[in-house]
Amino acid sequence: MAGILVNGTPRDLDGVPLHTNALDFLRGCGLTGAKEGCAEGECGACSVLVARPAPDGSHATEWTAINSCLVPAAAFDGQEVVTSEGLGTPDALHPVQHEMAVRGGSQCGYCTPGFVCSMAAEFYRSGRAATNGTGPAGTHDAYQGENGFDLHAISGNLCRCTGYRPIKDAAFALGFPADGDALAARRTTPPPAVPETRLHDGEAGFLRPVDLAAALRVLAEQPEAVVVAGSTDWGVEVNLKGVRASSVVAVDRLPELRGFTVGGDQVRIGAALTLTEVERRLEGRLPLLSALMPQFASPLIRNGATLGGNLGTGSPIGDAPPVLLALEASVVLASAEGERTVALADYFTGYRESVRRPGELITEIVVPLPARTITAFHKIAKRPFDDISSVAVAYAVDVVDGVVERVRIGLGGVAATPIRARATEEALEGQPWTAETVETAAVMLAGEGTPISDQRASADYRAAMLGQSLRKLFHESAGVPA
Repeated sequence: MAGILVNGTPRDLDGVPLHTNALDFLRGCGLTGAKEGCAEGECGACSVLVARPAPDGSHATEWTAINSCLVPAAAFDGQEVVTSEGLGTPDALHPVQHEMAVRGGSQCGYCTPGFVCSMAAEFYRSGRAATNGTGPAGTHDAYQGENGFDLHAISGNLCRCTGYRPIKDAAFALGFPADGDALAARRTTPPPAVPETRLHDGEAGFLRPVDLAAALRVLAEQPEAVVVAGSTDWGVEVNLKGVRASSVVAVDRLPELRGFTVGGDQVRIGAALTLTEVERRLEGRLPLLSALMPQFASPLIRNGATLGGNLGTGSPIGDAPPVLLALEASVVLASAEGERTVALADYFTGYRESVRRPGELITEIVVPLPARTITAFHKIAKRPFDDISSVAVAYAVDVVDGVVERVRIGLGGVAATPIRARATEEALEGQPWTAETVETAAVMLAGEGTPISDQRASADYRAAMLGQSLRKLFHESAGVPA
């Protein structure tokens, strides 16, 4: 029998329609704290806590906040979920609930349970420690509390009426878990094992294979099956477009897709590691990829989204592909017939199309080492965080004795696919790294791709931002204010 442990109580999944998301399932259980605000993972009103493996790769458990509106309920088979109702009671509020109440962090209350769950995840985050409230070199960091609370943890939660100052006050007033806190104690034991799942509601089937070989057999037999990891893209399609599938295959817990190794000449990243896990395990060893992470959606999304999923959807406005193109990454593709490695520069073939064949899975992303000496990721969007890019530009440059020895530039949002700015790369290599060289190349970069005008930006604006981005890179690398 399939089921979920919700706030310590077993809940049966048998008979639940397979396109039911976790949010609707929980609300159907009478747990109505979590709300639907946007149905696409941008507001955080639906956030809940899930017991997941610690991002650092240890055997401990981390209470991880995710958007429950995006994930199929079936994906939580055998898992542990805590909603806002499970954190405390009216007579015994959880510390997060208490601080939100006494500091005026709630007005209409619609968004409050989501905030509480995201804040609780940060409250229990392993490694959180009291600080002096300062950032690098002693500079003040408005996002960091003296209690070690990182306000970016709630950057995926939106409030329409309360205002963020009382919520910030509540976050920065939090202490640390007390002795006897059951959720804190749960972190010291392994996360729940992920069982093989086979559910069918008469119209659609949800499968969670136990290993890669089993997954590839399923995909060989059902090449039309939808492959999901964090469901941060497909969940939106289901919610807003009513998309349905006859077969869904979950690969997010496949051991073979969750490896992470650093060798002398490459980093190998499992395609099913979440972006949060990738960021924690990289520990800054790929500065360009580390620069991407804070700008990729929100923590609620990064806690579920994967590099394999971002590449698999083939979106021309995905933030990861430009970075991985600049890093000269390759993808490992596996099927029942064998395995092959494809350079990412050769992977995309058209709008949301790639060389990936039916029945193939992305299993790893391989990034060569050493990293380039000058790197940057420029995301042009209407909001600094939690927004879709109008243009994304990634740079990886080596300058030796004042001359550009090697440069790779990845672009997103300016063509039907993510692309390399090959003409600009060629114009820069072998030239002196000077303002004159950069100005010539910036004009060329503005002409790369085939940008279009849409609700996010005009074609002219996108082209202008490309040129400005290269000028900004030069000024930053030369130590001159842009």
